[in-house]
Amino acid sequence: MLNYQRYRGFPIFRYPKRSWTEREIEKAPIWCSVDLRDGNQALVEPMSVEEKLEFFQLLVRLGFREIEVGFPAASQIEYDYLRNLIERKQIPEDVTVQVLVQCREELLDRTFESLVGLDKAIVHIYNSTSVLQRDVVFDKSREEIKEIALRGVEMVKRHEKDFSGKVRLEYSPESFTGTEMDYALEICNAVIEAWDVRPGREIIINLPSTVEMHSPNVYADQIEFMSRNLKRRDSVILSIHPHNDRGEGVAAAELALLAGAQRVEGTLFGNGERTGNVDILTLAYNMFSQGIDPKLNLENIREIQEVYERCTKMSIPPRHPYAGKLVFTAFSGSHQDAINKGLRAMRERKGTIWEVPYLPIDPADIGREYEPVVRINSQSGKGGVAFILEDRFGYRLPKGMQREFADYIQKISEEQGEVSPEQIFEVFRIEYLESREPIEFRNVRSTDIENADGSYTTFADVTYRNAGRLHEFSGSGNGPIAAVLSGLNKELSMQGKVLDYSEHALNAGSDSKAVSYIHLLDEESGRSSYGVGVSSNITRSSIRALFAAVNRLFYPEEAEESGRRRVKEAEEKKA
Repeated sequence: MLNYQRYRGFPIFRYPKRSWTEREIEKAPIWCSVDLRDGNQALVEPMSVEEKLEFFQLLVRLGFREIEVGFPAASQIEYDYLRNLIERKQIPEDVTVQVLVQCREELLDRTFESLVGLDKAIVHIYNSTSVLQRDVVFDKSREEIKEIALRGVEMVKRHEKDFSGKVRLEYSPESFTGTEMDYALEICNAVIEAWDVRPGREIIINLPSTVEMHSPNVYADQIEFMSRNLKRRDSVILSIHPHNDRGEGVAAAELALLAGAQRVEGTLFGNGERTGNVDILTLAYNMFSQGIDPKLNLENIREIQEVYERCTKMSIPPRHPYAGKLVFTAFSGSHQDAINKGLRAMRERKGTIWEVPYLPIDPADIGREYEPVVRINSQSGKGGVAFILEDRFGYRLPKGMQREFADYIQKISEEQGEVSPEQIFEVFRIEYLESREPIEFRNVRSTDIENADGSYTTFADVTYRNAGRLHEFSGSGNGPIAAVLSGLNKELSMQGKVLDYSEHALNAGSDSKAVSYIHLLDEESGRSSYGVGVSSNITRSSIRALFAAVNRLFYPEEAEESGRRRVKEAEEKKA
C-alpha cells in the first residue's frame, strides 16, 4: 500500500478577492523561449554550439522575440555560443536575447563580457526564496535572502553603466510557489524599488512554479495577489515560468494568464528539468483553437518536430497534443462516424468556421493534411471504413452498404490488427468494383416509348458475357434499371428486386465519372447484397452496379474470385 502518510500538502494560499474566475483569455502573452537554457540543461546530451544555433534560428522563424540563450557564465560552451550568435550577427534587430545569472559578482562580470556588441539584452537574476530552501539549503533568514536579491540588483546596475546597450532586468524569486506570499511580495517590491522602475525603465518580475506544488487554481490566486500588489505595476511586466511536476503546467499557465500574467517562459514540447516546463506549443495551439492569434508562426508542426527531435535527441510521444502521431486519429467506430458526418456537413454547408466532432482544429492548418485522420482496427465500425473510402477515394457508400462492407474489414482487422486505407480499397475493388463473373455487362441499347397516360416505358436490349460467352436479352420497365432487371430475371430464372439505388459523381470536372450503388434483394431466399458500378455514363454505371449485385448475391464465390483475379492483373499491368 502506498505510504501516503509520509506526505503533507503545502499550505494553500487563499485569496478571496480573486477575479480571474470571471475572465477569459483574449490575446497572446509575450512569449519567451527558454529551450536553449532550461531545456538544454535537462538533456542527457546537451546541444552542441551548431545545434543550438540551428535551434535558435528555428525559434526566430517561429516568431519568438525574447529568447533565453543560456547561462554564459556557467561554461565555456555557453559563453562561446552567445559570442558566436553576436559575432556572426545571427540575432535579428527585433529579437532580444536573455541571459541567466546568479547574484554573484564574478558571474555577472563574465555575463556582461559575453554581451559585448549587443544593443539590448535581458539580464535575468534569481535566488531561491522558498521556506524549504531557506531552511535546508541556505540556512538563512528572510532578511538575508532578500539581501542576496538586492545585492544582485546593485551589481547589475554597476555593470549597466559600462554596457553600451540597454539592459532590462528580470528578477525571479525561485521556488516562488513554496514561498510565503507576503514575503514574495516584499522581496519583489524591494527589487522594483532598487532598480528604480518607471516608464521607459520597466522590469520583468518572473514568478516561477519551480516545483508545481498545488492545483492550478492556487497558482492563479498567487499570481493575482502579486499582480494587484506589486509596486509601480504599470512598469512591471509580470511573467510566469510554470513547471509540470503535477502534469498541470499548461492549465496553470492558462489560469495565471487570467490572473494577470503578461508573459510566459516555456519550451517547445515542454522540455525541461524533471517533468519539464510548460509547453508553449500546446498553449499557443490552444489559443489558436479558440480563434485567438497566438502571435507565433506554427503552420508547420512537422518542421518544428523534426528540428526539435534532431537537436535534442528527444522524441515526441504519440499522444502529445497537436504534434503526436496519433492525436488526429480515431480508432473508435462512433468517433469515426461522427468525424465523417462532421466533415461532410462542413463541405455541404460550405462552412467557414471549423466545427467537426472530436477534431478541435483542422489538422491541415498545422501541416498535418497528408495524414489519414481515421485509422481502422478491430475497434472501428462502419463509420470509419466509410470515411476512408470517401475521404481518400471518393466513394460515398449508402448506410446499408457501410454495414455490409465493414464486416469484410472487421474480419481482416481481427486477424492482422490495423488495416491501411490502401488495403481497404483493395478489398472494395475485389468485392464490388471488379465483381464481373460469371456475368459481365457489355452493352445496352435503350428506347423510351410514351404511353397513353403520359408515362414512359423503357425497352432495353442488353449484350453480356456469361462464363466468357456473349449473350443477349431484352427487357422493359419504367426506366433503364427496371428494364434490364426484368430481362435478367427472365434470362437467369431469378427473382431479383431493387431495394435501393443511389449515385454521385466520383470526381469534379467535365470528365468526371459517375458511381452507382444498387441494393438487390433475392425475393425467393430473402437475402440481399449491394453492387457498385463506375462509368462516365450514368446509365452504364447503374447497369454495371446491377450486374455486380447479381454476381455477389447469386454467385458470390465466382464474383470474389473474379475480383481477385482482375485486381491482380491490373497490378501486374502497372508493374
